[in-house]
Amino acid sequence: MVSLADFGPEVRAEVKQVREVVASLHEQLIKWNLVVWTAGNVSQRLRTADLMVIKPSGLRYEFLTPSSMVVCDLDGNVVDGSESPSSDTASHAYIYRHMPDVYGVVHTHSTYATAWAATGREIPCGLTMMGDEFGGPVPVGPFRLIGSEAIGRGVVETLERYPKSPAVLMQNHGPFTVGRDAEAAVKAAAMTEEVAHTMWAASQLGDIIPIAQEDIDKLNDRYQNVYGQH
Repeated sequence: MVSLADFGPEVRAEVKQVREVVASLHEQLIKWNLVVWTAGNVSQRLRTADLMVIKPSGLRYEFLTPSSMVVCDLDGNVVDGSESPSSDTASHAYIYRHMPDVYGVVHTHSTYATAWAATGREIPCGLTMMGDEFGGPVPVGPFRLIGSEAIGRGVVETLERYPKSPAVLMQNHGPFTVGRDAEAAVKAAAMTEEVAHTMWAASQLGDIIPIAQEDIDKLNDRYQNVYGQH
C-alpha cells in the first residue's frame, strides 16, 4: 500500500501546504452559512502528484486542523491521515480523474441551493451575476446515492453539458462546485447559495425575466477575461 513516505520532498511539501489551505477553507463554509454540524466538504488536488487532500468524515468543523485532513490518491485510497476520509471521497476522486482542469471540489447542503435541488429545478439565469459566474442557469444533475463514485459521475456528466458552470445541483442532495483550486470552488459554492436565495425571492414576486443567451455570453466573457486583477 502506497504511503506519503513513498513520495519525494516536493510532494510532501505541497501536501503540507494544501492541508493548511483545505483546513482553513472549511471555516469559509461556516462563515457563509453553507453547512451545518458535520455536513459538507472541501478537497484540493495536488499539482505535483495524483493525490488530493479532503476533509475527514463526520468530524465537527471546530475540530478540523491541517493534520486531520486526509490525503488520498485519485482512486480514493488513503495515502496519509489518521481519520477516515469524507463519504464523498470517491466522487471527488472521480471528478478529478475526468476533469483534468479541476483542482478544487466543494460539496455543501446550503439551504436555498438545496431547496432547488429538492425540486429537481435548475436555478434560472435571471441575474447578470449569474451570467458572469455560471454562464447560464445553475443546472440540476441526476439523483444518485452517497458512498460511491456515482455522484461524481453525475456531476461530470452534467457539467459536460454546461461547460461554463462551476456548479451543479445534484437532485435531492445538494450543490457540488468545482474550480481551478479549492478557494475558487468555495467561492462558487457561496455564489451558488447567493443566487439560489435571490432567485427564490424573485420567484415569489412574479415571473423571472430571463436574460438572452447572447447577453449571457458577453457577460461571462467580460467577467472571466476582463474583470478583476490579472
